[in-house]
Amino acid sequence: MAVEINNKTKNRIDLLLVKKTGEKFLKIKNKEKFDVSIAFISDSEMRKLNKRYRGIDKTTDVLSFSGEEKFLGEIIISYAQIKRQAKELGNKPKDELIFILVHGLLHLLGYDDKTEKGRLEMIRLGDEFIKFVK
Repeated sequence: MAVEINNKTKNRIDLLLVKKTGEKFLKIKNKEKFDVSIAFISDSEMRKLNKRYRGIDKTTDVLSFSGEEKFLGEIIISYAQIKRQAKELGNKPKDELIFILVHGLLHLLGYDDKTEKGRLEMIRLGDEFIKFVK
């Protein structure tokens, strides 16, 4: 199992926390033989990707792209968006980052938040995982 992280921003991000969270998630979900890539990118890059892959011309917090075979997939995160969301929601940026990371990992397992039922299920599963590992 490998969790590869690439920080393409100038932000100081607790990459060890990100790596450990990803590894714990994979272990708990019996996916420890899979690899995951996590990239932190700028808002402008995220906006371009969101427009290209989802047709939405604005930044977003996380995009997930499924992989094949032993590569579970890639998670792309806008840390600037995470910090804004944390402030708006009254959360610590670290807590918001972990929640969004777990959300992205759930997408790689096939969960979807296109419906309200799916969105609520992903929130519940994310909260359960975070409480379990704290």
